[in-house]
Amino acid sequence: MAGIEEVARLAGVSTATVSRALSGRGHVSAASKSKVLDAAAQLGYVVSSNASSLASGRTRNIGVVIPFLNRWFFSSVLEGAQGALLRHGYDLTLYNLSGDSGERTSVFEHFLLRQRVDAVIAVSLELTEPEVARLHDLGKPLVGVGGPIEGVPTLTIDDVAVAKLATEHLLALGHRRIAHIGGDLENDLDFHLPTNRRHGYENALREAGIEVDERLFAPADFTIRGGFHAAKQLLGVPHDRPTAIFAASDEMAIGSILAARELGLVVPRDVSIIGIDDHDLADFFGLSTVAQFPRFQGEKAVEILMEQLEPGSDAATPASTPLPFELRVRSSTATPPPA
Repeated sequence: MAGIEEVARLAGVSTATVSRALSGRGHVSAASKSKVLDAAAQLGYVVSSNASSLASGRTRNIGVVIPFLNRWFFSSVLEGAQGALLRHGYDLTLYNLSGDSGERTSVFEHFLLRQRVDAVIAVSLELTEPEVARLHDLGKPLVGVGGPIEGVPTLTIDDVAVAKLATEHLLALGHRRIAHIGGDLENDLDFHLPTNRRHGYENALREAGIEVDERLFAPADFTIRGGFHAAKQLLGVPHDRPTAIFAASDEMAIGSILAARELGLVVPRDVSIIGIDDHDLADFFGLSTVAQFPRFQGEKAVEILMEQLEPGSDAATPASTPLPFELRVRSSTATPPPA
C-alpha cells in the first residue's frame, strides 16, 4: 500500500502538506489540496485513523448528546451538526437520552469520559455542574445548544420572545380569544422551554389588555398526535370556541389543523393556527410559524467547537450566542370570523 511519502511525491508537495490536506487540520491552499486528493485517490492512500489518533492525541470524533432522536427539531439540529463535522473531517457519535435517567448518568460518567470523543455538543440539555466539571477536567471542549449553561459556550434562543412574536401575529390580525397548546409538567424539562413559551403567550395577551383565560390552555407532548387531541378539546365546544390557536411547536400545530378538519372547521376561516419551528411539513400545510433554523443551530455549534479544537484559532468564544428566529406567515392565519 502506498504511504504518505508516495502521495507527497506524486502531488509535488511536502508530507506535512499531505497530512494537513487529508486531516483537515491547518491551512492548505485549494490548489494544493486538490493535488493531494487526486494523488491519494490514484494511489489508493487512506489515512489511518489509529495512527492519526496516536500522533495527535485526537480521535477526530465529536459526541452529540440529545434528549430525543424521533423529534424533527432534534434530528434537524443533528443533521446540521453532522454536515458541518464532515466538512471539517470529523466523525460523530450520537448519544440519545430518550430512555430513563440511568442512560444519562451512564453517558456522562462512562462513555463520554473514555477517550472516545474530542469534544461534546449537548442539545437541549441543561447540564449539571458535575457533568460539566467531568468533561472540563479531561480537557474536552463542550458547546451547549438551547439555553445557558454556566461555564460553557452556548447557543440560546429566547423562547419567551419567540412565543410572544407568534401570539402578537394573531393579535395583529384581530384575534382576542386565542388558545395555547403547550407542554405539560412532564415535558417541562431542561431549560423549561414549554413554560417560557407559555410566558411569552401570556405576556403578549396582557400587553394587549386581554386577561389570560386558563380554559384556553391545553397541554400536549409536542407531537402531532398530542396536538390533535388537545385541539379537539379546545375546538369541541362550538359556543366557547377560540378563534385562534398558538401551538408551542409545529408538530402540535399540524395536529391542530387535522383536528379542525375532522370537526368540520376550515382553517383559517373558522380558526387560525400558528406554531413554532418551520417544520419541513409547515409549507405543505400552509402553516404560519416562527422559524428557529435548527440545522443552522447544529452548524453553528460545530463552528464554535472548531474555534476551540483547531490549532491557530485565536477567536474568543462568547459565553452565550443568541440564535435568530423569524416570523413566516402562510395561509393558516387570517382575520377572525365575524362575531
